[in-house]
Amino acid sequence: MKTRISTLDRRSFLRGSAGFALALPAFETFAKVAGASAQPQNPKRFACFYLPNGVPMPRKDDPAYQDWSWFPHGDGRDFSFTKCLDPLEPLRDDLTVISGMSHPAARNSHGHHNADQFLTGADLGGRSAYNNSISLDQVYAAHVGDRTRFSSLVLSTDGGTGPQRKTHTISYAANGRPIPAENKPKRIFDMMFAKDSQDAARRLSRSKSALDHLMEDARSLRRQLSEQDQARFEDFLDSVRQTEINVEKASRWVDLPLPSVDAGHLNLEITPEEPREYLRTMYELIYLAFKTDSTRVVTYQLAKEVSKGLSDYLARAVGFEQTHALSHQTKAPGGWENFGTFCRFVSEEFGRFADRLKATPEPAGTGSMLDNTLLLFGSASSAFHLSRNYPLILAGGKSMGFKHGQFLDFAGADAYRGGWKNGEPEPWRQKVGGDDLPLSNLYVTMLQRLGVETESFAGISGTLSDV
Repeated sequence: MKTRISTLDRRSFLRGSAGFALALPAFETFAKVAGASAQPQNPKRFACFYLPNGVPMPRKDDPAYQDWSWFPHGDGRDFSFTKCLDPLEPLRDDLTVISGMSHPAARNSHGHHNADQFLTGADLGGRSAYNNSISLDQVYAAHVGDRTRFSSLVLSTDGGTGPQRKTHTISYAANGRPIPAENKPKRIFDMMFAKDSQDAARRLSRSKSALDHLMEDARSLRRQLSEQDQARFEDFLDSVRQTEINVEKASRWVDLPLPSVDAGHLNLEITPEEPREYLRTMYELIYLAFKTDSTRVVTYQLAKEVSKGLSDYLARAVGFEQTHALSHQTKAPGGWENFGTFCRFVSEEFGRFADRLKATPEPAGTGSMLDNTLLLFGSASSAFHLSRNYPLILAGGKSMGFKHGQFLDFAGADAYRGGWKNGEPEPWRQKVGGDDLPLSNLYVTMLQRLGVETESFAGISGTLSDV
């Protein structure tokens, strides 16, 4: 039987032979028939990808500088990629490379601590009390997260939260607590696309009831606690309240079928021990999450700032045994090229993902998915764990007003830009001249164009008009 277009709306479903159902997006054709606005509303998505341990930055007098310095040569629109980034050449007009920005509160930190504050800008100190704050992605998730099944998708190669100052996640809740990252493709896929069990509603009801009882007990217990214990107990209750929010949101989506996707090309049992396929699988899951509008906010921490973890296998994709060691071996013969070769691999896979978005027409609007998706790629370290001059790439988001095809070199010719000679202290131990621009200026601009009304981030006001 044929279905008339006039009877279709955004709550219609396509049902396949496998028993899955796919909720139709708000097609422009159907909107016109229904008398809605002829101009569909494009979604606004955001994804951040974090690369730890800095990037290759040989000195200008080093023979490796021409090919293996991570930042492009030149500036403005007159720039050329080195071998670290030249896989991104086909996307040149869709991205901006940025130097000379960092978080003021983190500039004296050792680079091993930087993933914790890349998206927060918080002052985490050295060995003092650890007080983080909300991350950029979660600010946007609070703005847009109730429009999708998942407020955000938090991913990393190592998974979980990791220890303080050596985190496995770059996402932090409003109270500064780390949000555990998922790292197993099968679990991520099942969470988003596996068919809900028959008793999902009943389980949600039980969860809500259990939480109600827990809160009643909590109110009674709080009256018996000392002032110091009450402060600790409030931290605990914050976690319970977040669980309440998650349960309430799940109850609103429980009766809607999960999207149906073709996953035949994915090896969901892949692990980081097969790094290239693993990375491609993680990127593909992010692509599917965006395409099905399961979420509009994603973070992915490619690796952690130190060695001894699953993510240290990633360098095996290009023939090296361990990833972290590459940043320490740049004084050895061929060291800059080896480190650069790994960064080139990372650029290839990021470029493949961005190109996939560019090649996909917006499912429920105009332009490509890349036009409506803002991508931030970067690290909070530059030369050998130096917490300044972050290497950054901003891509996509043209429909939000971002202009690309440029290298914004705020570091300038006199800023610290390179490696070091034998006998010199490591870059993070050296006194660095010049001041970076606050990275919060970029973050405020990003949030504003994503639709969030704000004038500051991490206590710093200002915007960056160049993007």
